[in-house]
Amino acid sequence: MFFFQEGFTYRNFLMDALAIFVFVVWFWLLITVFADLFRRHDISGWIKDIWVIAVVVFPYIAVLAYLIFQGGGMAGRNVEQAQQARDELRRVVGFSVADEIHKLDGLKKAGSISDAEFTRLRARLVT
Repeated sequence: MFFFQEGFTYRNFLMDALAIFVFVVWFWLLITVFADLFRRHDISGWIKDIWVIAVVVFPYIAVLAYLIFQGGGMAGRNVEQAQQARDELRRVVGFSVADEIHKLDGLKKAGSISDAEFTRLRARLVT
């Protein structure tokens, strides 16, 4: 049943590829959990310490438990972080929604975009 005793076969190649894929996914999940854990502000440092110790001592169980119990919160925090990054970029670049709507209005008057496109792009800017 040991595949490595057979030499280089297609089955060994597939098993190695699967093992590498599982390792990469596991490492990605571990980084994701630690990143979410350390950027949280709604829990105390002691709770973070407990999660870190749990992940170090029981890596598979703790990561899966964190994903199960905190998965919804992780998604919300990712959306919030993306929104903050977008707002910060708009502030630094000098992006103004009013200026962009004015540019869209100019494009509509010039006939470059239709009324439907103007409405869609304006709604995208406002949100």
